[in-house]
Amino acid sequence: MAPRLKEKYENEIIKSLMEKFQYKNVMEVPRLEKVVINMGVGEGRDNPKLIESAVKELEIISGQKPVVTKAKKSIANFKLREGMNVGTKVTLRGDRMYYFLDKLMNIALPRVRDFRGVSDTAFDGRGNYALGIKEQLIFPEIEYDKVEVIRGLDIVIVTTAKTDEEAKVFLQEMGMPFRK
Repeated sequence: MAPRLKEKYENEIIKSLMEKFQYKNVMEVPRLEKVVINMGVGEGRDNPKLIESAVKELEIISGQKPVVTKAKKSIANFKLREGMNVGTKVTLRGDRMYYFLDKLMNIALPRVRDFRGVSDTAFDGRGNYALGIKEQLIFPEIEYDKVEVIRGLDIVIVTTAKTDEEAKVFLQEMGMPFRK
């Protein structure tokens, strides 16, 4: 069965964006390319168990095995050497990406305390959207009792939109709860 969000995109969003932006070809309509979820674990250099737990949590959230990210260069002030484990990330594409975004927009984000919507200024100028989440507990799969450390995570939604305006309208149609 195809993801709900993908069906919504194919059946409704393509039509409405074609009208709104006067596209001549269906291939011009912005679409999702990938979603990258990143969790930085700075304390992981001293305690490898923290990296393991971050990997486990990210795997539970995304439904896909994440990779461990390593430091690209040494920074003496942070007691960091090149090649040390500093975090974990996962790239979602295809159906998994749609399932994850559906879960993020309809289940996880509304669970944030005092949630009034996400910022509409976090676009990068090329139609990609970045979102920071302060705690991984907003995802329903994470069990509160089993969490050792409350960690934040970054979510980058990569689209084929050419401008930020196109990307914003596209994500709004998908159901992203932007602030009014």
